[in-house]
Amino acid sequence: MINIRPVSDLRNKYPEIEEQVKRDGPVFLTKNGYGSMVVMTVEQYSALTDEVEMKLDEIEKAAASTDVRYTLDEAFDLVRARHYEKQAL
Repeated sequence: MINIRPVSDLRNKYPEIEEQVKRDGPVFLTKNGYGSMVVMTVEQYSALTDEVEMKLDEIEKAAASTDVRYTLDEAFDLVRARHYEKQAL
Protein backbone atom coordinates (compact mmCIF):
# COMPACT_ATOMS: atom_id res chain seq x y z
CA MET A 1 0.00 0.00 0.00
CA ILE A 2 1.23 3.50 -0.82
CA ASN A 3 1.98 5.64 2.23
CA ILE A 4 0.93 9.26 1.69
CA ARG A 5 1.38 11.95 4.32
CA PRO A 6 1.49 15.74 4.41
CA VAL A 7 4.97 17.24 4.18
CA SER A 8 4.41 18.94 7.54
CA ASP A 9 4.59 15.47 9.15
CA LEU A 10 8.26 15.34 8.16
CA ARG A 11 8.92 18.29 10.44
CA ASN A 12 6.41 17.49 13.17
CA LYS A 13 6.62 13.68 13.29
CA TYR A 14 10.05 12.81 11.91
CA PRO A 15 10.67 9.76 14.15
CA GLU A 16 7.30 8.31 13.15
CA ILE A 17 7.98 8.89 9.43
CA GLU A 18 11.46 7.39 9.78
CA GLU A 19 10.08 4.25 11.39
CA GLN A 20 7.33 3.95 8.79
CA VAL A 21 9.86 4.24 5.94
CA LYS A 22 12.07 1.55 7.48
CA ARG A 23 9.12 -0.74 8.17
CA ASP A 24 6.83 -0.22 5.15
CA GLY A 25 8.94 1.38 2.43
CA PRO A 26 8.89 4.82 0.83
CA VAL A 27 6.53 7.53 2.09
CA PHE A 28 5.07 10.01 -0.39
CA LEU A 29 4.72 13.53 0.98
CA THR A 30 2.18 16.06 -0.25
CA LYS A 31 2.09 19.83 -0.04
CA ASN A 32 -1.24 21.60 -0.53
CA GLY A 33 -2.70 18.35 -1.81
CA TYR A 34 -0.05 17.75 -4.49
CA GLY A 35 2.90 15.36 -4.55
CA SER A 36 5.99 17.04 -3.20
CA MET A 37 8.65 14.40 -2.49
CA VAL A 38 9.35 10.80 -1.57
CA VAL A 39 11.24 9.75 1.54
CA MET A 40 13.09 6.42 1.50
CA THR A 41 16.07 4.75 3.11
CA VAL A 42 19.46 4.74 1.44
CA GLU A 43 19.08 0.98 0.93
CA GLN A 44 15.72 1.45 -0.82
CA TYR A 45 17.22 4.14 -3.05
CA SER A 46 20.19 1.94 -3.91
CA ALA A 47 17.88 -0.92 -4.86
CA LEU A 48 16.21 1.42 -7.36
CA THR A 49 19.38 2.87 -8.87
CA ASP A 50 22.05 0.15 -8.74
CA GLU A 51 20.77 -1.74 -11.77
CA VAL A 52 20.42 1.45 -13.79
CA GLU A 53 24.00 2.47 -12.97
CA MET A 54 25.26 -1.01 -13.91
CA LYS A 55 23.44 -0.86 -17.26
CA LEU A 56 24.82 2.62 -17.97
CA ASP A 57 28.34 1.31 -17.32
CA GLU A 58 27.69 -1.54 -19.78
CA ILE A 59 26.45 0.95 -22.37
CA GLU A 60 29.54 3.14 -21.97
CA LYS A 61 31.81 0.11 -22.48
CA ALA A 62 29.85 -0.99 -25.54
CA ALA A 63 29.97 2.53 -27.02
CA ALA A 64 33.74 2.67 -26.53
CA SER A 65 34.17 -0.57 -28.50
CA THR A 66 32.33 0.53 -31.67
CA ASP A 67 31.96 3.48 -34.00
CA VAL A 68 28.19 2.89 -34.42
CA ARG A 69 26.15 5.79 -33.08
CA TYR A 70 22.38 6.22 -32.85
CA THR A 71 20.20 9.30 -32.82
CA LEU A 72 18.02 9.80 -29.76
CA ASP A 73 14.96 8.60 -31.70
CA GLU A 74 16.77 5.48 -32.92
CA ALA A 75 17.97 4.66 -29.41
CA PHE A 76 14.47 4.99 -27.93
CA ASP A 77 13.01 2.91 -30.77
CA LEU A 78 15.48 0.14 -29.92
CA VAL A 79 14.65 0.33 -26.21
CA ARG A 80 10.90 0.25 -26.92
CA ALA A 81 11.29 -2.74 -29.23
CA ARG A 82 13.18 -4.68 -26.56
CA HIS A 83 10.62 -3.73 -23.93
CA TYR A 84 7.72 -4.97 -26.06
CA GLU A 85 9.60 -8.18 -26.90
CA LYS A 86 10.00 -8.91 -23.17
CA GLN A 87 6.32 -8.17 -22.53
CA ALA A 88 5.30 -10.61 -25.25
CA LEU A 89 7.19 -13.46 -23.52
